[in-house]
Amino acid sequence: MPWTAPAVDRTDEFELVIADERTMIDTRLEIHRETLLHKCAGLTAEQLAEQALPPSNLSLLGLLRHLTQVERTWFTLAMDGQQDRARAYPTGGADFNGARPDVAAASYAAFLAELEASREIAARFALDDEFGVPMWNGRPASVRWQLLHLIEEYARHNGHADLLRQKIDGTTGW
Repeated sequence: MPWTAPAVDRTDEFELVIADERTMIDTRLEIHRETLLHKCAGLTAEQLAEQALPPSNLSLLGLLRHLTQVERTWFTLAMDGQQDRARAYPTGGADFNGARPDVAAASYAAFLAELEASREIAARFALDDEFGVPMWNGRPASVRWQLLHLIEEYARHNGHADLLRQKIDGTTGW
């Protein structure tokens, strides 16, 4: 039987509408992470690797791989300062270009592992804490800014995921 992306338990987006700022930000980020996984749920490796349309190399699997790298870049490398930690995928578009069915299960597992690492790192910091951003020559950013930036990143790519999923099997909705 071919590998398929598992179903995902999702947070009800309206379950938490009154809370302190950190809880709201963390919850909104989790909802976006879960939404991406939900867009992949039930699809085979071949379907996940299916590209939008030429010349685009955009696929759901590519988005998972790209966001694995985004999580690693912002949490592990930048916020936690683990500069010796390797990139999740080589530079030059390998996250999208390497999105083949034979790597789907491993890429999915890598994404889940990166999410867990990101959550653990973020939990150690307050919203007003600052860290030097390596790709900005050490210029500081606040944890608040970074978490909001990740929400923006996921929101952008979840829009892509909506279109990709609809193309694959007609499924729509958040």
